[in-house]
Amino acid sequence: MPQIDDAELFGNAEDQRAYEDFCANQEAVEKFTLDKPALICRWRMSNKKVPMLNRHIRALSERLVQGEPLTHNMLSWAKQHVEWSLAEGDYTAHDGVLMLVIDVNGNAAMTVGEYEPLADTSAKALRARSAEARSEADETGVAPELLAAVNDGGLAFVAPADECLCGTATLIEQLAQTKGIPVTRVDIPAQLKGALFLVSDEHGVVPAAETDAAEADAATVAFFADGYEKLRARR
Repeated sequence: MPQIDDAELFGNAEDQRAYEDFCANQEAVEKFTLDKPALICRWRMSNKKVPMLNRHIRALSERLVQGEPLTHNMLSWAKQHVEWSLAEGDYTAHDGVLMLVIDVNGNAAMTVGEYEPLADTSAKALRARSAEARSEADETGVAPELLAAVNDGGLAFVAPADECLCGTATLIEQLAQTKGIPVTRVDIPAQLKGALFLVSDEHGVVPAAETDAAEADAATVAFFADGYEKLRARR
């Protein structure tokens, strides 16, 4: 995927100065308690990096806070702050989860925590998580987790046709395209058939614990999970 640099976010000296002022302000904001959170993003890390950072930032650019898109300055700050802070920060969760919080006033802060795998990966639990993420998408425009399934060799996401996919989902979509796997979207989970799984910015690819799907469809889900882990494991 193409790299995102500052030139894409601001293109002149005035914008550059505004961005630098914004960064200075954000550093000050982090020393205080944020207001009510309006958006929380959880991105899986690996070796003090966020492997799919560009994908996450592109999805972040489509999200809304209080009904408004994030500013160019905020997007640039988020990308640079992740790269610099994770590389130089003093913390132990090198393979943990980065959490970006943006409050109702448009202020932001980041923190890093240990990764905790899902305790319940039943189909019921995955459906519940996707429903919660769908409610978030109704407010912010992008669901951080999606329910998906592979059936008869085709991949389907539960997502509106015009909705921007979260970062991890764009990777799965791209992996499917490399194998010539058709990708579609459905409106509700009940329309899914075959090998069910969750696509998550925090947890990656999570197959449902119980399945009666065809072996080939289950193998395709395993291919997606393996592709995600290979990308995350890159140093």
